Amino acid sequence: MSERRVALISGGSRGLGAALVECCLGMGYRVATFSRATTGFIERLSCDPSRRDDVLWEAVDGRDTAALRGFVADAAARFGRVDLLVNNAAIAVEGVLATMREQDIEATVALNLTAAIVLSQACSRLMLRQGSGCIVNVSSVNAVRGHAGVSVYSATKGALDAFTRSLARELGPRGIRVNAVAPGYFESDMSGSLTAEAKARISRRTPLGRLADVADVVRAVRFLASDDAAFITGHTLVVDGGITC
Repeated sequence: MSERRVALISGGSRGLGAALVECCLGMGYRVATFSRATTGFIERLSCDPSRRDDVLWEAVDGRDTAALRGFVADAAARFGRVDLLVNNAAIAVEGVLATMREQDIEATVALNLTAAIVLSQACSRLMLRQGSGCIVNVSSVNAVRGHAGVSVYSATKGALDAFTRSLARELGPRGIRVNAVAPGYFESDMSGSLTAEAKARISRRTPLGRLADVADVVRAVRFLASDDAAFITGHTLVVDGGITC
């Protein structure tokens, strides 16, 4: 069994997920990640001889709970352990609840919440045997403040924060920490639908005067996963430039 640390990151093929994969590799982790389809980023990793043995990627639909459990099992078989789980994969379906399609509601809950619970259960079983581990859930400021048009997305992220606190209570006595990061608006696929005017409006409302970038969120996750946060658990770290002050 390898003694090198292993990180499992959901949705690691692009955007924040890809940046988290790069960060963990830079910290010396081996990384297991999945997404529904491959991307140029994943193909580059697979072709890089210096990283090929340190990365496991599989095509997995995050709404398929059996596939999620299978992926964790594959990661454990390949690397021998899981030290860090980052529940990153999510979708944001915008729209007024009264007219939202049922399948969109179900897909949002399945990927944003149920998948995180299933992955946390599967990984925590490995961590309990190891006697150590860390889980970081990617939440959102929409769990802190209400915004029209994202009620279902907000519900999943609010539930994820509650899940974080309760799971921290369960796993803390066994040396496993559970925290969350709640990003504000940052450049990503989810914010891609915002117009330049909307982004300018958000920047004006933000005390630090700008949207976050991916690096701001990655640094927060890295901190919570590090020994510098060894006495922090059950906490949601808001990374929003002060917009929820």
